[in-house]
Amino acid sequence: MIASINGLQFGNMILAGAGAIEASRQEINELNVFPVPDGDTGTNMSLTMAAAAADVRRCDAPEIGNVAHVVAQALLRGARGNSGVILSLLFRGFSRHIKEYCTISGAEFAHALQEGVDAAYSAVMKPAEGTVLTVSRVMADRAIAFLEEQTAIEAVLAEALIAGQEALAKTTSQNPVLQKAGVVDAGAKGYLIIMDAMLGSLQGRTALPVPTSEGAPEREKADFTEYAAEDIRFAYCTEFIIKRRRTKKDPIKLRAFLGALGDSLVFVDDESLIKVHVHTNHPGRALEEALAYGDLTSVKVDNMREQHTEKVIHSGTAGDKASVSERPYGFVSVCAGEGIAHVFRDLGVDNLVEGGQTMNPSTQDILFQINQTPAELVFVLPNNKNIIMAAQQCIPLTNKKVVVLPSTSVPQGIAALLAFDSSLEPDQMREAMLQAMSGIVSGSVTSAARQSVFDGMEIAEGDYLALLDGQLLCTGKDEQSVLTRLAEAISKSSPSYITLFYGDHLTEQTARTCAALFEQACPAAEVTLLSGGQPVYSYLISAE
Repeated sequence: MIASINGLQFGNMILAGAGAIEASRQEINELNVFPVPDGDTGTNMSLTMAAAAADVRRCDAPEIGNVAHVVAQALLRGARGNSGVILSLLFRGFSRHIKEYCTISGAEFAHALQEGVDAAYSAVMKPAEGTVLTVSRVMADRAIAFLEEQTAIEAVLAEALIAGQEALAKTTSQNPVLQKAGVVDAGAKGYLIIMDAMLGSLQGRTALPVPTSEGAPEREKADFTEYAAEDIRFAYCTEFIIKRRRTKKDPIKLRAFLGALGDSLVFVDDESLIKVHVHTNHPGRALEEALAYGDLTSVKVDNMREQHTEKVIHSGTAGDKASVSERPYGFVSVCAGEGIAHVFRDLGVDNLVEGGQTMNPSTQDILFQINQTPAELVFVLPNNKNIIMAAQQCIPLTNKKVVVLPSTSVPQGIAALLAFDSSLEPDQMREAMLQAMSGIVSGSVTSAARQSVFDGMEIAEGDYLALLDGQLLCTGKDEQSVLTRLAEAISKSSPSYITLFYGDHLTEQTARTCAALFEQACPAAEVTLLSGGQPVYSYLISAE
């Protein structure tokens, strides 16, 4: 019986968990009640854990507190979708509890699980029963209660997993949507797969996963061939880590100093370390000021004018280039499809994050574009309910003021931009955009990726689905009939303007047939047809 673990063992446990969730990714995706590959739970949890695994492989710290911190930071930045964010919060709270430990027994492990649960619950506005939150809470409660019998970490984790499996089975009856579909919660199942693999690593029954990039989004490099070296305002990309020592100096002052010294500042303040990334013309000044806060353990300075190209998270376009002049306000928007991207650029969005349908961007993806936006206050438009939490995680990771507008669809994001008024105060501006979003009726048409039962409707793979304001309106074998039902439903709101974005697999001629249906159902409305170029969804409809 293994009584305690160190950093190396914990790292191996994380690698095993990452491998297990990757192997089970499709199994978890199949549990998603709504049968559209719109940021599926298995994919999001797998990619989130892959970010942690990548950093663990580069970490050779023997102390479990240090390894847990590496894991928590990687998960925070790599979190995708709501399931990935909640997973990152569970490990973030876990990391906080054991930050000072070299090894931990079952007692520390159990209380760390509890702190992780507290962190996750505090981040969710309205926690629902029958989710990963419920299962993680039950596991932590059982682990702590079991300490009266046994304190060996292997035994405590095994007992927690027994409780977790019992709680998972109950999620079907606890959640009405899951009950109708006859499935367990996907996020909770994924969490148990990770934790079971971690126990398996301890017991020697789980092989460490082979590093692979399969299934991860391919990173492209930006084309800067038309971007002159002299256009680079700050020449030196400066990165360093400060090992903090006891001092009364407030790190906020260092962040303000670095912010005034350059741009693209990423400043992560931890109790033991400060991690800095900044573009500046004076790296020496940055390092000298940093020394007042502790010892430099890692320094990297690159001359960007000499390199002329910089590795970026997403492929760049002309509309993504940041202005050298600072402005009070800026926008970052998430979208998929060149046509929709063009609309967002025309409406003043500074930087775009590719994603939404099929692939939810990570917190790091969104953070990068926030820091590339030349504005003091950056509004973020997630345009998808499964991206809002990931966007919100960016707020404490940047020196910029960030406001995440909870847009759940592309039409809502466009409405918010149209309502933007720079003469208003920030709070008034936010309220005006939220009000504009609430006045939009959003529709969409897609097809089912798998067989499912949703809201009492039996759905076969390939069936057409019509959604109205995110809710399933109807299904059918014929797209024309589904569009007709959707047009009739939207007509009840008596819209004056309707915009139809058609997907990347449709021709304009085919899309005009759809437009005609809406013109017939809503004769008083002005109907505009645009090529959105979006994947997965045949049509995205905005009515106001």
